[in-house]
Amino acid sequence: MGISGQITAAVAPQAAMKSEMTPFPPTDGQALRSAFGRFGTGVTIITTQTAQGPLGMTANSFSSISLDPPLVLWSAALRSKRHDAFAQAATFCIHILAENQHRLANHFASQGHDFTGFDWFPGPTGSPQLKGCLAAFHCTRFAVHPAGDHSMIVGRIEHAAERGGEGAGLLFDQGRFGTFTPK
Repeated sequence: MGISGQITAAVAPQAAMKSEMTPFPPTDGQALRSAFGRFGTGVTIITTQTAQGPLGMTANSFSSISLDPPLVLWSAALRSKRHDAFAQAATFCIHILAENQHRLANHFASQGHDFTGFDWFPGPTGSPQLKGCLAAFHCTRFAVHPAGDHSMIVGRIEHAAERGGEGAGLLFDQGRFGTFTPK
């Protein structure tokens, strides 16, 4: 007899787990990227003001961290031409994109200096704030941590705003933009 509260192997035999998943080594970058892509995320644009003018970058690596103090994080790839500007920025603004802003997301995914054709204004910390987004978080740099081929950038929220009314966010899943449909 086992210890009270335990189930012995004779009562509940352990069976080999079967899975329809195909294993791969975590050093296989292409397979790992594909598996990471199975986790649908929201889409953001990060902006900052540089000596050369406004700069933007699309990122889906955004996460809230803490309410007290109010902290958020996002990650920038070391290979990005915009990495250093964002890793060194004293302030930046994180924009949560609306479902109809995939053009904006595509634009800032490929280049970040051209704000032509997009409505924006200087936010309370000096970073550009894009119009039409669902929410904006104006941050000061709290910390930057090395993380493999990325830098994790932590911001302390100094000012926040949310668009009123209804509106779905822009989502990214398996290389595609979309929206959430409740069941």
